[in-house]
Amino acid sequence: VQLQASGGGLVQAGTSLRLTCEVSGPSLSRFTVGWFRQVPGKEREFVVDINGSGDIRNGVDSAKDRFSISRDNAKNTIYLEINTLKPEDTAVYYCAAKPTIMQWGRSTFWGQGTQVTVSS
Repeated sequence: VQLQASGGGLVQAGTSLRLTCEVSGPSLSRFTVGWFRQVPGKEREFVVDINGSGDIRNGVDSAKDRFSISRDNAKNTIYLEINTLKPEDTAVYYCAAKPTIMQWGRSTFWGQGTQVTVSS
């Protein structure tokens, strides 16, 4: 499984951004897919994931009202829409996929990350 994230950039606070992750390999419908983010010097942080049934789990409590994950199994693509961006959202955002029965970190496939920088 290979993942390619895109859509990051330098944006102003208060605006919205949509990140895209294209997945190649087995059908995405068999995986739970998600987004993580990481800032220098800190551990990678779980943001949100969605399983094959469409159940969503949020990881960043302070951002769950602003972050929206979706998936298009036909296109093997997942999206992360971030609304009302804040400077503290600045991070490298990673998309990831795992077999649904596994925990994140075990048998996890990672994309290369896309930088999001939010200016105040």
